[in-house]
Amino acid sequence: MRRVLVVDDSATMRRMVMAALRSLDDLTFDQAVSGLEAIERITLEPVDLVVLDLNMPDVHGLEVLRFMRGHDSLKHVPVLVLTTRGDEPSRRAAMAEGATQFMTKPFTPESLAPEVERLLASGAM
Repeated sequence: MRRVLVVDDSATMRRMVMAALRSLDDLTFDQAVSGLEAIERITLEPVDLVVLDLNMPDVHGLEVLRFMRGHDSLKHVPVLVLTTRGDEPSRRAAMAEGATQFMTKPFTPESLAPEVERLLASGAM
């Protein structure tokens, strides 16, 4: 089973992401409601992919990316940034910090699922 961590402070958005990905085979989901919780979870248990919001109440998504890319055991994990911030500076900042892909909300299952499958198949940044 491939493990996907969905990080968003909105419970509704986490449910929407997981529902959009349910059609993919062999996935299990874990959730984090904050950047700090995401760091704790990925440190304690390996993941195959992180779907990460940027705007969170404690640790910003860019800080989570910075943390992941600074640790040998995490730097290879693909990170799909999924955020409401669709401006070019936000996209550039996320990519510069090591995001593998950048998508904006709202999203459709038809756009999210194939992208997640592609990232899982690639297995690395």
